[in-house]
Amino acid sequence: MIPSRVRPRVRAGARATAVACALLCLGQAAVTTAGAAPRPASGTPVTTRAALDPALTAGRGAAVAFDEQEAENARSTGTVIGPDRTPYTLASEASGRKAVRLVPGQYVEFTLPRAANALTVRYSIPDAPGGGGITAPLDVSVDGRDRRTMTLTSQYSWLYNQYPFTNDPGAGLLHPDWWLAECSCVPAATTPVPEFPKPFRPTHFYDEQRLLLGSTHRAGQKVRLTVPVGSPAAWTVIDLLDTELVAPPHVERGGVDVRLLGADPTGRRDAAPAIERAIALARRLDRPVYLPPGTFRVDRHIVVDDVTLVGAGNWHTVLKGRQVTLAEPAPDGSRHTGVGLYGKPAAEGGSRNVHLRGFTIDGDVRERIDTDQVNAVGGAMSDSTIDGLHLRHTKVGLWFDGPMRNVKVTNNIITDQIADALNFHTGVTDSLVRNNFIRNTGDDGIALWSEKTADARNTIARNTVQSPTLANGIAVYGGADTTVTGNLVADPVREGSGLHAGARFGAEPFTGTLRFTDNTTVRAGTLDLNWRIGLGALWFYALDGSIDADVRVTGDHYLDSTHNAIMLVSEYGVKDRYGIPSVHFKDIRVDGTGNSVVSTRTAGSATFENVDARNVGAVGVNNCGAFNFPSTGSEFTLTDRGGNDGGWLAPWLLPNTITCDDRPPVVAPPAPSPWS
Repeated sequence: MIPSRVRPRVRAGARATAVACALLCLGQAAVTTAGAAPRPASGTPVTTRAALDPALTAGRGAAVAFDEQEAENARSTGTVIGPDRTPYTLASEASGRKAVRLVPGQYVEFTLPRAANALTVRYSIPDAPGGGGITAPLDVSVDGRDRRTMTLTSQYSWLYNQYPFTNDPGAGLLHPDWWLAECSCVPAATTPVPEFPKPFRPTHFYDEQRLLLGSTHRAGQKVRLTVPVGSPAAWTVIDLLDTELVAPPHVERGGVDVRLLGADPTGRRDAAPAIERAIALARRLDRPVYLPPGTFRVDRHIVVDDVTLVGAGNWHTVLKGRQVTLAEPAPDGSRHTGVGLYGKPAAEGGSRNVHLRGFTIDGDVRERIDTDQVNAVGGAMSDSTIDGLHLRHTKVGLWFDGPMRNVKVTNNIITDQIADALNFHTGVTDSLVRNNFIRNTGDDGIALWSEKTADARNTIARNTVQSPTLANGIAVYGGADTTVTGNLVADPVREGSGLHAGARFGAEPFTGTLRFTDNTTVRAGTLDLNWRIGLGALWFYALDGSIDADVRVTGDHYLDSTHNAIMLVSEYGVKDRYGIPSVHFKDIRVDGTGNSVVSTRTAGSATFENVDARNVGAVGVNNCGAFNFPSTGSEFTLTDRGGNDGGWLAPWLLPNTITCDDRPPVVAPPAPSPWS
């Protein structure tokens, strides 16, 4: 193994066509359907959850108001790209690992499964030759009428190079003194110095646009997305369409309307001072602040404490900001600011009794600078609620720096983040993250990071996390008494997996209980590009210390795992110091693995009861232990507690037979299906 990924602490034309073609061609081997003739369609919409039949994910993940339809299932004159799970390709970052590529004049057409008056398109268009993005039109029509044009942009997508990435496609290596998997070398220490094609490691290809249609359309009507002839985009990739019936704007009776304090709902004038005046007045009157329909420009943080802010609904009320470069760095190291609602810092006592509900925060973050506090919601907020927000284009959707307690984050949609969607950082306790929908993050979807002070007694329940382009869907870094239950995680791309417990990043140790219960992962278990080994859909990693807590995994389903369903691993350099002493697995279903059900690369033990597996690509248990290979068997022991079906846990594997294959070939499993 090589040193683990390092993640610094996060504070909170012709040439265009050539560049676009070069980047898209990274995924051309995965093209499965071509030609200009429309693919046949029955007229019946194919609705999915995480690109699967919803029956396969029933009871798991967020309950959402919209219907998801994948473009590859729709009628189209375009070309299907994928499936492909190779990083740095357009297909690998698509939901379900497939999408549809359109050139000017082509379309994709969806059938409405239910009445709808609003839609969301997940798409990708090329970058500008020198980076920074372009804009391009996409025509939208319903049954050939009610035509509208969306303006797509790639200004918030297309990152390149090594962590923490750049939006310059022509940049040389950001860290030539780092080991690189592409050459298995340190370029700066290699003679001759290796050269790498540019752009190097393109990633973060997709973005989303929302559109209110102006009227309600019936189930069965056809929504057509057409790239107009003459579009400046050489191609447009459509990943999926979400449609929903949006309620009329909410009116907060008795609320302090920010317009009465001077806030401009057209977005032309800075609304931050007026919103602050409304907050001050509302606190004196003990009333909520009302953010009515409109777009309110906010280019900096607004501090919130002991106040309720209520919008007209996240389709109707938008706080939209521009990124602003500070004249000199702030005390916390930030070089920029932007739209955000922040609690007071924990060092100043934090904020309490903050309630945010029913609006959008739309930022302007186009690159990752880890010292910048350019998150949608941040600071410390105890005894608070964040509900029904839509967060996009910020660095992190919600980054909480504790200590703080009792925050409930519920029913939010968080998309297109440069880094995490949500992070409980440092001493966040007794809190709940429930029924949030997350898609297209540039780092962990949901993370609990016990740096310096342990997080404790937190529950992560019934959330959906799709397509994190880096790291994990849900990650727990140390802490006490954590429950991760009922979540749906799909399509992690690289250097992470679906569910993760890691003793790493300087986190406080795991103590008390750690529960993974009734979660479903889909197309997880990625290939780690640094180690060049397959991870597990559920991945335990002992790097800074042992994972020595009461760890129980119950009722999880691991579907179509690229490599392994479960992996337990220590860093090679500390393999004889740290391990994973005891994990208990019960009532698990594994439907499809490219490699094994369980891969162990550490010392420790695990028990298995009612773990059923099918479509396993390699030996059921790939047991390497701590890589000392003693004559007594592996340093990792397995116990069969009965009811384990599918033949994967054969008697000859027990208790600790060495079956180590460092990099077994992948046998792609069939698609998941109902379990009889």
